[in-house]
Amino acid sequence: MSAFLDALGRVPPLLAQHVLLSAAALLLGIAISLPLAIVAARRPRTGRVILGFASLVQTVPSLALLALFYPLLLWLSALVGGGIPALGFLPSLIALTLYALLPIIRNGVAGLTGIDPAVRQAAKAVGMTPAQTLRLVEAPLVAPVLIAGIRTAAVWTIGAATLSTTVGQPSLGDMIFAGLQTQNWALVLAGCFAAAGLALAVDALIGLIKRGIAHRRRAVWLGATLVLVAGLLAATAPLWQRGGDKVVTVGAKNFSEQYILARLIGDRLTRAGYTVRYRDGLGSAVIYGALTSGDIDVYVDYAGTLWTGAMRRSDVPDPKAMAAAIGRWTQASSGVRLVGSLGFENAYAFAMRGDDARRRGIASLSDLVGAAPALRFGSDLEFLERPEWAAVRHVYPLRFAAATPYAPTFMYRALASGEADVISAFSSDGRIAADRLTVLTDPKHAIPSYDALLLVAPARAGDAAFTAALAPLVGRIPVAAMREANYQVDRDAGKRTPEQAATWLARRLGL
Repeated sequence: MSAFLDALGRVPPLLAQHVLLSAAALLLGIAISLPLAIVAARRPRTGRVILGFASLVQTVPSLALLALFYPLLLWLSALVGGGIPALGFLPSLIALTLYALLPIIRNGVAGLTGIDPAVRQAAKAVGMTPAQTLRLVEAPLVAPVLIAGIRTAAVWTIGAATLSTTVGQPSLGDMIFAGLQTQNWALVLAGCFAAAGLALAVDALIGLIKRGIAHRRRAVWLGATLVLVAGLLAATAPLWQRGGDKVVTVGAKNFSEQYILARLIGDRLTRAGYTVRYRDGLGSAVIYGALTSGDIDVYVDYAGTLWTGAMRRSDVPDPKAMAAAIGRWTQASSGVRLVGSLGFENAYAFAMRGDDARRRGIASLSDLVGAAPALRFGSDLEFLERPEWAAVRHVYPLRFAAATPYAPTFMYRALASGEADVISAFSSDGRIAADRLTVLTDPKHAIPSYDALLLVAPARAGDAAFTAALAPLVGRIPVAAMREANYQVDRDAGKRTPEQAATWLARRLGL
């Protein structure tokens, strides 16, 4: 119970962001939908196009829609010379607004086309203009049906807003994604309950507004509207507090090691007098962009990820030469400062169950080539689309019977349960030793170095106090200590939170 109460303590700031995003998307959706509904009702041919587009948007998975706006906004920003944010609030707002259109437009059209033509004729007979007819006659008749569509759109928008975490926008999804990855079910439940409670409360209030208007009870719909507005202001109150230059945001990707390192960094910065916020669950394709744009101030990335992804390099140099080249590139291309390597590597490492690997006589990726057609491959959510996988397949012509992506924690479970025979493990993961896995060697060096690198945003690169607080971490973390900290979070028995593991790691390192 205490874990759940602790998780609830993380709700208010994320709820504020969630409410602000959902409310903005819904209001913008209403503003766009109302004129489109009028046009669609007045001109059936045009209406079919409008409803067809809104319906098409609904067929696109919300996660995919959010992701699609990242490259689109990057392209638009480059086209106009910069200044358009491709991460965070803007792509989330656009995607959720598009998702809100269909129920509002559809209900608006149904209401307008369902009005008895005699009513319009009567309005015209008494001398009303089309605008007056719309405002004084049609709008009151359509309002209950239209509000029902708004009610549906509100619930959809609040639910889909949890996915905005993946494009760098804080929301209640932060808790859900982090909890799923670390198997902190209290965190998952707290995030789900908060999102569900918000959706139910908004649904009930909009329902009261609908009933009040339908039954001409002004006090009911006006009271519900005031409660809705008051709730919006109260929920978003944490956003109106000024933070100043001492508020910093620490970023993290979507696996345990990243959560631990983020808390370790956050603790150093807190001790230096900064107020720390966390942005968890960011994908590799998103997080570096969030750093360059200033949405986050610091995070840990891996040399091979930057080398093959952001830099699009395919050669595999010496680790020290690679780190030096990355530092020069980040500084020259975006002003990002490479503070240094933390002292350990977290490389992709193909792993099998130890007894299975010995029985099959597989010790290297070269050995795996012949056996792969009879084996099932499990990867993390990104690996199958990453350049490293393409490089490995080029050097070692691997053709598995099946390849399935999993969240990292569930990838290990798939291997243990026999649903996967080979996984793209991580070399600093404590579960490799705990589960007695065999890591396959890479004799042809297809996989580059993955030294953990500490990166600072351009705006913080010149902050001497900021970088001084982080400097003691450079070269300080041995891989054995990182593996043990990771395992504390990932194990089933005696599980610790990332905060607790970070505290343990700080003590282990003497920080």
